[in-house]
Amino acid sequence: MSLLEVITKASAESQSLYSPSEYPIVLDPDSIFPNLKPKLDDPNPISAAIPLNGWEISQTDSELIELGKKFTTELKKKLKNPVKFDRAEFLGMVNAFLEKIRDKVGVSIGVVDSSNEGYTLVLVEKVGEYTGKDVAGFVLEACVVLEVWELVGTLIANGLVSSSCYKDLVAKIVAKRRTELVCMCLRYASDLGSSELVMILKYFLSPTKDAYDSIVEVRKEWESQALLAAEKASDRSLSGKKLGMAKEAVVLLMVAYDGFSSAELCLHYLLVSKNVDEVILSSAVSKLSGKEMVSLLRYLGKWLKKYERFPQAGPCHKASTTLGLKACDWVPKLEDVLKCTGVMLDENYSALVLHPEFHEELRSINKVVGSLTLEARLCCSVANVADKLKAEV
Repeated sequence: MSLLEVITKASAESQSLYSPSEYPIVLDPDSIFPNLKPKLDDPNPISAAIPLNGWEISQTDSELIELGKKFTTELKKKLKNPVKFDRAEFLGMVNAFLEKIRDKVGVSIGVVDSSNEGYTLVLVEKVGEYTGKDVAGFVLEACVVLEVWELVGTLIANGLVSSSCYKDLVAKIVAKRRTELVCMCLRYASDLGSSELVMILKYFLSPTKDAYDSIVEVRKEWESQALLAAEKASDRSLSGKKLGMAKEAVVLLMVAYDGFSSAELCLHYLLVSKNVDEVILSSAVSKLSGKEMVSLLRYLGKWLKKYERFPQAGPCHKASTTLGLKACDWVPKLEDVLKCTGVMLDENYSALVLHPEFHEELRSINKVVGSLTLEARLCCSVANVADKLKAEV
């Protein structure tokens, strides 16, 4: 048997031997550490490792793990025959499971009618962290099979989707044209890989006709936020800092909304996301077609022109919490745009040069960058003078 065959066989066996964790939830340390005692009567204080006795998890944690195992087993059986497993039965199972967890940990979810459509979402938000990643993974799988999309969004937003699930999830929500969930992955996913980013970039840079309706819904969200900002800026009841903040937010959201297509508005989340690694992004961009690369460069060029025309537009994160303008958190800063532009040009210049459209876009961007650079030098000079005057005073 060759070395490659040995490695391949070992890899296949390791995957088939995978089993759920014995402790799939975050254990309560307060009930464990006080009971740990040295195994030896006279342990060596300079020893790298001291054997301990007394390891025992709390009764609550044991019961939570057992609840999760029973629920997972039952859900697996149901998913083997999804034709006879409908949305109502699934949500009933999830509600019953989460209610048991709520009672075990003593968490209050407020006054929510169990017949309300949003009841399951509230339960997930309040007690989802006690279920463990394995259970959440099976719930996610069932949600996709039964197309319970609102619950998928809640799982993503509350960080209950493990990194290993995103590759399969992104492929499925892209195939189902669930644009709002694709955007949520960009906003909340902790570790998107190159293959996921390629799918997302292609989805937004060359959208299909059947994705149009869901992409327009994202545009409506940005539009409603821009209109809300305009209302806040003209609200006479606001004064002082809040009014100034509202006016800054109006400019920022106007810059982010006007002139961008519906698909391009979705790309804003990609530029802002702190979860997208620069190396991974570079790898993803290199897998785009020439036309898609030029489209991305054109989108970045729009941003550079916006910041040249509206230099007063800048981050306004406080407007998100103070005025309810959540979109302010997802407007790319100038440095975000420049970073992405640099990644594109540094890694893919030779491929882009072969496309005639690229030359026109590059000339346009070069002109804007030159203007921004000149302005930055002037600002630095003024700042240096101001610092010297302060030092002398």
